[in-house]
Amino acid sequence: MLAETGAAIVAGVTREAPGYVTRSVERLLDAWGRADDEARARALAAAPAAGAAAARRIGGRLDELLTLDPAEQRVTPLEIVRTISAAPTAILVAAGVPAVVRDPFDERAWPDDRYDLVPRTLGDLGDPDLGPLHLAWGLAKAAVLRARAQPPEA
Repeated sequence: MLAETGAAIVAGVTREAPGYVTRSVERLLDAWGRADDEARARALAAAPAAGAAAARRIGGRLDELLTLDPAEQRVTPLEIVRTISAAPTAILVAAGVPAVVRDPFDERAWPDDRYDLVPRTLGDLGDPDLGPLHLAWGLAKAAVLRARAQPPEA
């Protein structure tokens, strides 16, 4: 179960990440509404490549995490996926889009997330089925660790 959910998370994240980056750039450009045509075109043109690069980077980090023994995994897939916000952020900064007003908790938790783009769940990437997969992965990992902690039966 742990391997199956991990593989499904990697596949889903790498599939959804490029679209998430592109949609995030477009949404923030639309919300700001002040980018000139040239800056907007450059930002929108940069988004697909940045999204593909983010998918490769995050997919690789997820693969590294999931090949570790469960007892050695010090982060969750969601923590790795949340680094996706760096890709659209770089594009938006280059386009001159100012930071948005964020919740004080979010400011403390993710100080580099100028545009409130850190996904809250894996499903925020665009596929709502990814959220429950993360929960299933966590339960499977807990089951493995719990089974190892049980004393052998005599």
